[in-house]
Amino acid sequence: MKIDDHPIEIEAMAAFRRGDGAAGQKLQEKFLEEFRESQKRGENFCSCPFGCKYRGNCVECVVVHRGHGDHLPYCMHDMLNRRLKALSELSEHTMMQKT
Repeated sequence: MKIDDHPIEIEAMAAFRRGDGAAGQKLQEKFLEEFRESQKRGENFCSCPFGCKYRGNCVECVVVHRGHGDHLPYCMHDMLNRRLKALSELSEHTMMQKT
């Protein structure tokens, strides 16, 4: 199962943004049920290329990363980089030091 940018969860967030919390919650439950079924089938949903003992165990992985506070889990890099790029575009990428 591919979790990132999942169409059901994207639709759920759209429902929440337009103020339809009930529809958003229903869609989120559908997404999570699909995820749970994926877990039961033993499918790989972890996008991390590293073979640490937390691979596929999102809760423990995030707890470890929050605990040391040094960097984010690999699975969150693309999402964060997209958000930072969009934010940087607001100031025409002037976050870089000018020479």
